[in-house]
Amino acid sequence: MGASGRSQETRRSARVPRPVSRRLACGDVEGRLEALFARVRAVQARSGRFDMLLCVGSFFSAAAAAEWEEYRAGTKTAPIPTYVLGANDEDTVRYFPDVSGCELAENITYLGRRGVFSGTSGLQIAYLSGTEAQHEPALASAFTAKDAAELTASLLSAPGFRGVDILLTSPWPRDVARFGNSPGEIDTKKCGSALISNLAASLKPRYHFAALEKTYYERVPYRNHTVLQEAPQHVSRFIALADVGNTSKKKYLYAFSIVPMSKMDPAELVKQPQDVTENPYRKLQKEAHKGRTLVSAEEEAACQFFFDLNKNQGKKRPSDGKERGNSQPKQAKKPPQPTGPCWFCLASPEVEKHLVVSIGTHCYLALAKGGLLPDHVLILPIGHYQSVVDLSAEVVEEVTKYKSALKDFFRSQGKRYVLFERNYKSQHLQLQVIPLPLNLCTAEDVKEAFITQAREQQIELLELPEHSDIQQVAQPGAPYFYVELDTGEKLFHRIRKSFPLQFGRYRGGWL
Repeated sequence: MGASGRSQETRRSARVPRPVSRRLACGDVEGRLEALFARVRAVQARSGRFDMLLCVGSFFSAAAAAEWEEYRAGTKTAPIPTYVLGANDEDTVRYFPDVSGCELAENITYLGRRGVFSGTSGLQIAYLSGTEAQHEPALASAFTAKDAAELTASLLSAPGFRGVDILLTSPWPRDVARFGNSPGEIDTKKCGSALISNLAASLKPRYHFAALEKTYYERVPYRNHTVLQEAPQHVSRFIALADVGNTSKKKYLYAFSIVPMSKMDPAELVKQPQDVTENPYRKLQKEAHKGRTLVSAEEEAACQFFFDLNKNQGKKRPSDGKERGNSQPKQAKKPPQPTGPCWFCLASPEVEKHLVVSIGTHCYLALAKGGLLPDHVLILPIGHYQSVVDLSAEVVEEVTKYKSALKDFFRSQGKRYVLFERNYKSQHLQLQVIPLPLNLCTAEDVKEAFITQAREQQIELLELPEHSDIQQVAQPGAPYFYVELDTGEKLFHRIRKSFPLQFGRYRGGWL
C-alpha cells in the first residue's frame, strides 16, 4: 500500500469521524474520467458526501490519454478520494509507476499490486490488481497463485482473523453464481478466476467488487460457515459492476454504507438474511485441496523411490524392494455390500418385486408395504447404500429426478408430497414419499405437524436454511432423521441416543 493513500484515509477519518462509512464502488472507467466524476458529483449533491470511491476493473485506456493528462497535471481534480486497481493489460502498465502503490494525481491513488488498505476507521479493504496469469513468467499486468497466497497468508496470520470488510479485484471469481441468482448471459463456470474464488473463500469479504465483464450482477448473499457444523459467521455479498457510460445503461456506480467489522456487535455481524445461500466456492476449494494433496503425495512418492543398479538399471523401484506389477485402471467405487439379507437391494431374493413401480439406472420406485396411503411410495437405490449422505453423485442425480417427477405427478392429482428418511436402525436407504391433498393442508401445516410431534417427544427438529443440503450437515454413518417438503423446505434431527422408529408415520397431525 502506498504511503500517500494511507495518510489520506487517516487524515479524513481524523477530520470527519463516522460510525458508518459511506463508500462508492465503480466498474471499468477506461479513461472516461469526466463521465465518472460528473456522475459522482450528481450523487453527492443528491445524497450527501461519500468518504471514498473504489474503482475496480480497468481504470485507464490506451486511447484516453488526453483526458487523463488534465488530472495528472492538476488542471482538473477528482471530487472525492479515489482508489484504483492496477493494469489489466500491458498497454496501460505505464500508468502505474510503483507496484507498491502511489498517488497518481491529486485525490487519485493507485492501491498497489496486492495488499490491505486500512485507516483509523478500522475498515479493512483487501485488494489484488490485474488478471490471472496464463503462463510463466507472468506479465506485469497479471497476478499469480503466489500473489494470492501471500495476500491470504498475511491476513490469516493475524490473531482472531474473521474476514475483511471489502475485497477489490478486477476479474470475477470463477463459479460465483453457483447456488445463487442468474448473472444473465455470463457463464461463471467458464469466466473469471479460480484463484479469485479461493481468495474470496479464504478472506470472507463482506463486500466483494469486481468488473471486466461489462455487466452489472449483484449476487444474493452467501454464508461463510457450514450449517450445524460451524459457528455462524457473517455473509458475503458479491457485486459486479458495468463499465462507465455504457450505452445499455447498466449500473456502474454502487453506493453502500458499512460499519467496520471490528466495531460491530458480534450477534449483529452474523445475522443471516432470508435469501442467503450456500458458499459457491466450496467445490473449487475441495478440488484445489485435492490437487495439492495429489501433488504432495507424488512428491513424497518420488522421495521414496531410488535407483536399484543391481536389478533393473534405469528403472525405479519401491524403497521396500518389492517390484510393482502393471498398474490397473482405478475402478469406480462400488456401494458396500450388505452384511446379511437385505429386503431392499433390488438384486436380493427378499425384495417383493410385485411392489416395484419403476426401475431406473441407479434407483427404483416401489409402493410401501403397509403404506399410510394407497399411493405412499419409496425411492430406493438399486445398490446397497445406507443413507442419502452415502450416495454417489450419479445416484443423487437420479433421486432428484424421481423427486421432481413425483412432485409433477402428485400436483396433477391435486396433491403435494412430504418426504422423510430415518437413518437409524436401518441398513438400506428408504425415502418415504407420502402424498397429501392440497385442499386439506399447506406446506406450513405439514411442517408444523412434524415440529409439534417432535416437541411432544422431546426431539429437536431444526429447519435447515434455504439452498442447504443434507450432505452438508450430516456425516456418513451418523444417524439422523430428515424431512423434505416439495417446496424445498427441510427439517433435520441428529440422533444421539434413541429415536422412536415410528416417528414420521403418524397420520393424525396432517390428515
